[in-house]
Order: sequence, then C-alpha cells, then structure tokens
Amino acid sequence: MDTLDGDEELARTAAFAAKLCAAPIALVSIVEKDRQRFLARTGLEDTETPREWSFCAHAMIGGTATIIRDAREHPTFSDNPLVTGAPHVRFYAGIPLISSEGAPLGTLCVIDTDARPEGLDAFQIEGLEVLAMAVRRRLDAHREFGRASEEIEESTGRVKFVLDSMPDIAWSSAAGGVFDYFNARWEEITGLSRPKSVDDWREAIHPDDYDRTSEKFAEALRNAEMFEDEWRMLHADGSYRWTLSRAIPSTGDPKTARWFGTLTDIDDAHRMSEERELLAGELAHRIKNIFSVVIGLISLRSRGDEVLKVFGDVLAENIRALSRAQEYALRVENPADSDLHGLLAALMEPYGAGNQDTIVITGDHAVVGARATTPLALVFHELATNSAKYGALSVREGRLSVSIKRSETDIAIGWVETGGPQAVAPDRTGFGSRLLMATINNQLGGSIEQDWRDEGLTVLITLPTARLAE
Repeated sequence: MDTLDGDEELARTAAFAAKLCAAPIALVSIVEKDRQRFLARTGLEDTETPREWSFCAHAMIGGTATIIRDAREHPTFSDNPLVTGAPHVRFYAGIPLISSEGAPLGTLCVIDTDARPEGLDAFQIEGLEVLAMAVRRRLDAHREFGRASEEIEESTGRVKFVLDSMPDIAWSSAAGGVFDYFNARWEEITGLSRPKSVDDWREAIHPDDYDRTSEKFAEALRNAEMFEDEWRMLHADGSYRWTLSRAIPSTGDPKTARWFGTLTDIDDAHRMSEERELLAGELAHRIKNIFSVVIGLISLRSRGDEVLKVFGDVLAENIRALSRAQEYALRVENPADSDLHGLLAALMEPYGAGNQDTIVITGDHAVVGARATTPLALVFHELATNSAKYGALSVREGRLSVSIKRSETDIAIGWVETGGPQAVAPDRTGFGSRLLMATINNQLGGSIEQDWRDEGLTVLITLPTARLAE
C-alpha cells in the first residue's frame, strides 16, 4: 500500500467525508501489525500512530459502522492517549474497509474534538458507506495492480534469464532501428559495446558485408517486412564467423513497428556448405566425363556393325539425356528449386525449346525430387527422340506443346504434336516403348495414354504428386 500514500483520489475522498459529516478530521486508515497508517488525512498532521492506540483496529472488525459519541465515557477508549492527549478525540465514526478476500484492512473514519450525543444522521452514515466502498475499490485495484506488477517483473526476469542463457544473440529495437536491448551474449561473443543505431553495427560486421546487409535491413525497416541475411561477425578473439541474422517487425506499420532479432552462429554449417558446393562441382565434372567416356565407348564398340550402331546410337542419346538431367539437378540450390518446367526445358533444349515457335511448355509448376529426375529424363528423351525421327520435330513446320496441370493428388502432363507427318501407331512394341511404359508405371507409379492422330501424336502422362517430389 506504500505507493498509495498521498494518493489524490483518497485525499479527496477523506476531505469530502469530513465535509459530509462536518468533522474537523477524516482519515483513510490502514491497520498493520504494530501501527495504524493514514493513507489519506484531513485535519491531522500525524501520518501514523501505534496500533494499541487505534480506534480503527476495533472498528474494522465490527462489520458495520462504529459510532463513539463521547470517547471519555467509552470503557475501551476513555484512557486512550489520543483521548487524554492530542488530538483529544471525543467523537469517532468508522466504516470498515474489507478486502475482496474478506480480510479487514482498516477504516474510513471521521473524528471530532467535541462529543456528539446525537451521532450522525442516516444520510451521513450512508454517505460514509458509499465513500468507504469507493476506497475499498481503490485499495483492491491497487493490490491487483501490485500483484500484476510482481507477476510481470517475475515473468520479465524469467524471460531475461532464458534470453541470457540461449546460445544466440537476441536484440530488440524501437521503430526506425533504435536498438534498446541486447542479451548478455552480445558482450560475451563480440566484446563490443551494444549498438544503438544501424551505423553502430559497422564495428561488428565484416567490412565486405556491411554495406550490402545494412542496405537490406534499411529496406526491411522501410517496408516493415521480415529481414534475413548472412554476414561475417567480428568475435572477441578477433576472428570473423558467418552469422545468420533474422529480424521480424511487431506490426506492418514502419512508423510504429518494434523489431525483434537474433544472431545465430552458422560458421561451421556455412563452411560445410562451401565444401559441399566444391564437392558437387567436382562430382558434376567427373560424372560429365564418365558420361562422355561411356558414349565414346558405345560409339567405338558399335562402329562397323549396322545393328549395333542403331542400338548404340539410341543408348548414347539416352545417356546424353541423363547427362542433361544430371546437370540440371546439380544446378538447383535446394529441392524446392527443382521444378518440372525447368527440367523439361533442359531436356528439350537440343530439340528447340529455346525457340518459342517450336516447343512451348506451359501450365502449373511442380516440384521434381532427386529420385524422379532420372526416370523423367528417360521418358521425355524417348518421346523427343521419336518426335525428332518420325513426328512433329522431324520437320521445320512441326510444333510441340507440353502442358502441366496439377491437382491435389496428381500431375497431368500433356504432350501434343502438330504440323508434322501423320502419326501412325507402331506395328510392334519396340525397346523404347517398353522402356517408356516400364519407367512410368513401375518407377514413377503413373500411367500413360497415347493417341496417334492424323495431325500428330498426343500423349497424356499422369503421375502422383508425392511420387514426383521424391
């Protein structure tokens, strides 16, 4: 209750109680273990008295108004120091102040230095009760606020402990990038003073990274959009380590948004990623060389034998298709970047995919996983090879349209040839056709429908979305 000492609302309540009852003294009294303390007072200089002198200690446990018309004649208070000495209490009227839990706290009371045989009239007593009710609400609100403040302080302490214990650096800033909080990890890791502005970060960020990342963060501040970047941070031992910097705004309004961010050490992962990229590049180079060697061996072994040459040419073209698919797969940065559009464009490039008039690929986008890339390459290489030999891609006027339609469970790929020779169904199923069917049905779990029309071949391939993404 300490912070209620001198409370203006309680002071006005005490003053009004004195006017209501035409009394020279009015008090809001809180009775404690060894004393009674006056949170508000009118007509009295003392701020407290000993509990054993307290009229209020008796009045607060009565449950109703306590009226003492002449304290000199009262058996309990006749020899009370407040009666025999200053302020010479004669008349006392107190209304108990009871907490919401039912505990007596003190009273709202009025005091007169003259006895009042008539006491207070009903209007005055009712008025004191109304005023006492307002005081109780004020005290309860203050106690609730105190409990809430304590809980907030405890919660803040727990959050601070967690933030200081985490391995990452955590920070916050006001709108516009005015930094107002860093956890203990900042000093431990960097050995630097805490930045207050964006420019203060220059000391902690590698000179080659500062301009780029500060411009990126400034853009995030202007638009109140999530920020993420990687840069090298100076450590207390003088080394630089790669760091993942993330920040999110509290609102979408750049003028009012607070920012909350973290700095995570990713140096080991970053160096491993660089090593993987080098390894992937070396692997791609070696695989490309292996494909070239295999194609060369096939050409060498089939030379001079027309039967073997036909088979060898087909096999060599299949390996070239696999090589293109492999190059495409190694170019993408992560699985989400491996898109069916991109794979088909890479496979169709030798047949004129770069020419919009010859081959057009349209429709929905779909993720292609690493396991599906190779069988898909064989399927579309077979279709493109047949089209280049016998279908639309065998003549200058021929056109090929590839469409992709995605549903919740399947991907439908349409292959439509126009402008070429009349499509004729083969008399027998060759090696390529059997390979096509086996790949789609067995490896990809899909189905294929082929229609040989006068205007050209039409193929519909349906693949499960989940299988394609593997």
